[in-house]
Amino acid sequence: MPLPLIDVHTHMYLPRYVALLRARSKVPRIVSRKGGDRLIILPDEEADQSTSAGRPIGGEFHVVDRKLAFMDHHGIAISVVSSANPWIDFVEPGEAPALAAQLNDDLEEICAASNGRLLGFGVLALQRPETCAAELKRLARHPHMRGVIIGSAGRGKGLDDPGFEPIWRAAEETGLFVFIHPHYGIGHGLFPDTGHAMMLALGFTFETSIAVALLILRGTLERHPGLKLLIAHAGGTLPYLAGRLDSCVKNDISKNFGLPRPPSHYLRQCWYDSIAYHPPALAALEAFADPAKILFGTDHPFFRPHVGDDVLDRTTWPSPEENLQALSALESGRQKAIAYGNGLAAFGVELP
Repeated sequence: MPLPLIDVHTHMYLPRYVALLRARSKVPRIVSRKGGDRLIILPDEEADQSTSAGRPIGGEFHVVDRKLAFMDHHGIAISVVSSANPWIDFVEPGEAPALAAQLNDDLEEICAASNGRLLGFGVLALQRPETCAAELKRLARHPHMRGVIIGSAGRGKGLDDPGFEPIWRAAEETGLFVFIHPHYGIGHGLFPDTGHAMMLALGFTFETSIAVALLILRGTLERHPGLKLLIAHAGGTLPYLAGRLDSCVKNDISKNFGLPRPPSHYLRQCWYDSIAYHPPALAALEAFADPAKILFGTDHPFFRPHVGDDVLDRTTWPSPEENLQALSALESGRQKAIAYGNGLAAFGVELP
């Protein structure tokens, strides 16, 4: 019998956000072309003809019933929905706090109408970090919201930006999750003419790894041990490189970071999705992380199957299947914990 699933890494561009992207003339934006709408969000993507300027975007990105259809087809009982990158990074600072609040209220309304199927991670106006603590505290009063999603670039100064300290304090005080997700990537010049593949496989994962490592080295998780960081894509490279990070920090003769514990200690305080795509990578995460802090994810609606829209909702997507296959290599108790048990405990819910 298939395991019920709780999906913690699944996105929606909310209708208000889609309207904003359609009205824009520069990246990020949605453009209408022959063959359908295309979403252009990655840096330099519009000029890179190897990507055909963006990716197809249909109702699977923003229609609630399409999200639920995907969930039903793949046996997903509950999804914790987050807005997808680039969130509201591009919005003028004066407008961003009000838009964040509107999007968060929109998502709460969608979740409330879902009969227990949907929970939410909201957004913050990182351009105005001084406003974010109040929004986190307001968000904590929404019964279906469980945290926020933050890009690993922060406001362009990294997650170790001193201006973010009130955000970490408020997230710890409210018990909300902070989902760390990449967008801008690194190493753009190192892999030309590779479409999205190298950017997503390596640029994204190393962006996340560097951002979280710096956050730890600056002492954020030492100051806020109760902070619930959820790291995307099975932690990027961090579970594999944690020992190397420990050794390099310990033996660096040029810098004393002043941490009472090695970086791996703080990495084990973090939560991780299980989006690893094959058994050896998931095994590395399993061997490293707190076993109660690994949660199933799909990354829907990205990595869409190459089928027509008329059959998409009845088609099995590769990301859920590949990550379920990786999960099946674990013993049955661990499979159940990652598939749904850890999620039930983390978000204080029961299976609908």
